[in-house]
Amino acid sequence: MTHNLSNRPADRRASFARWLEGRDCTDCWKAARDSDTESKEAWLAAKRAEEQQAAAEWAEQFDMPPLDGPEKALAWGERSRHQLVTAAYSALVSEGTWDEADWAVLEDKIRTVDRAGWWIDQRDAEGSDLPELLDAAASDDIGTENPFR
Repeated sequence: MTHNLSNRPADRRASFARWLEGRDCTDCWKAARDSDTESKEAWLAAKRAEEQQAAAEWAEQFDMPPLDGPEKALAWGERSRHQLVTAAYSALVSEGTWDEADWAVLEDKIRTVDRAGWWIDQRDAEGSDLPELLDAAASDDIGTENPFR
């Protein structure tokens, strides 16, 4: 591909020409990028399936209730809940000052929030913020779970 270097200052032309030499032309770069989408999509699907499996096993192990919401949001909500709660456990109990009794109280609060959208909205939160986030959860986010399960 031919490039016009006349609009570059003279002292920057040689280095820019060397840089261009090591690059694909725009059309070649776009073709390479677009041809690789299948492998990216396969990798992403495998990663999501692995995360979903881990979230499902975790929810069963810790007796977490199923989430409510649109069908397409449920899996994302489960993954978000799993990631946030495990990050909170690490920050508050493993690395923090909480003991298992403090965590058990928080875990009961976690079980009350069953709206998938709430967990998706909190996906970027820090684990240490979970107690405050749960305190701020609105009544729309909290289910009517039987406390005598």
